[in-house]
Amino acid sequence: MKLLLTSAGIKNDSIRNALVDLLGKPIAESSALCIPTAGYGHPMGSPGGAWRFITGQSSTPMCELGWKSLGVLELTALPSIGEECWVPWVRGADVLLVNGGDALYLCHWMRQSGLADLLPQLPETVWVGLSAGSMVMAPSIGEDFVGWKPPTGGDRTLGLVDFAMFPHLDHPEMPDNSMANAEKWAAGMPVPSYLIDDQTAIKVIDGAVEVISEGHWKRFTP
Repeated sequence: MKLLLTSAGIKNDSIRNALVDLLGKPIAESSALCIPTAGYGHPMGSPGGAWRFITGQSSTPMCELGWKSLGVLELTALPSIGEECWVPWVRGADVLLVNGGDALYLCHWMRQSGLADLLPQLPETVWVGLSAGSMVMAPSIGEDFVGWKPPTGGDRTLGLVDFAMFPHLDHPEMPDNSMANAEKWAAGMPVPSYLIDDQTAIKVIDGAVEVISEGHWKRFTP
């Protein structure tokens, strides 16, 4: 897949331009599926939060960008309807827009649904992650981010990239997300980490990493 791993969605022109570059065509000519699942696993998640994400009324622009078509893919429903039904939906989409929330909950349902196994077969599909929707691509998220606990325990995620991410760096409404705390978290991670604010995203194509930012960020190597 082609990855655009954001902290808070398509927050500025630089990130939007990176998205269009990954799509290879205008947003208005691209079909999207949005995945709200991660929000349900977070203690601050709610049906209202899922609705705001889907309808483009949150502070994290994803679904309201003017897509040619937009649908909802709820991962918890997929095991009950069969791959012959939902796999063509995913294959037919240009981009997957993945909401934030709890990365381990999202990872669990990506595996349970079969979506995690399908992703390597989608070389041209763009994955746009928001916070947990980005973090899930890392090998692990670190104990600081463990909320919902998977049946297998631990903090392992998909490992589709070889680095970890700390989103919402220095967010004014998240005092725990200071640079000092982010560096402390990064020092305990087994892989390099990107500490990114809400004006920053990470673009990944065939393993090549590019930081897209109109804000501030730091790469930390333990």
